[in-house]
Amino acid sequence: MPGTTVVFGSKNGSTAEVAGWIAECLREHDPHVELAQGRSALVRDRSARRDLVVIGGALYAGRWHRDAHRFLRRNRAELTGVPVAVFAMGPWADTEESWQRSRVQLDRALARYDWLKPVSVAVFGGVDPKAGSSGVRRDLRDRAVIERWADEVAAGLVR
Repeated sequence: MPGTTVVFGSKNGSTAEVAGWIAECLREHDPHVELAQGRSALVRDRSARRDLVVIGGALYAGRWHRDAHRFLRRNRAELTGVPVAVFAMGPWADTEESWQRSRVQLDRALARYDWLKPVSVAVFGGVDPKAGSSGVRRDLRDRAVIERWADEVAAGLVR
């Protein structure tokens, strides 16, 4: 039975948490949503044909998470003809320059896959894994924005 797969690459857990929020939101549109870590996720089984694949990973030092890259490389044939939406966890600083830089980094990562034509691409705020001198971690994730994006992706496919 077709369904949706949300695949993520996460180093410190915040991207995994966001992928979980996206999966929860998508289940309102499709009860058959699978959440999978990128390093072990495969869509090779033809009986598990997907209606949608969402792939996400954090940007670290200008690079998209290696598990997201690995998933795309390993599943190219299976993803051809399947709607794919992509997200990245981006800046820790809420400045226009930081947001733009994160989007450029994600676009550069996706340019490696000329066969991939995502139905949607988004950059969400990230989490600084280390607490600053105040003892507080910077967290720019906005669950409402993330869920709105997931709803828009699902609506574009449900129609």
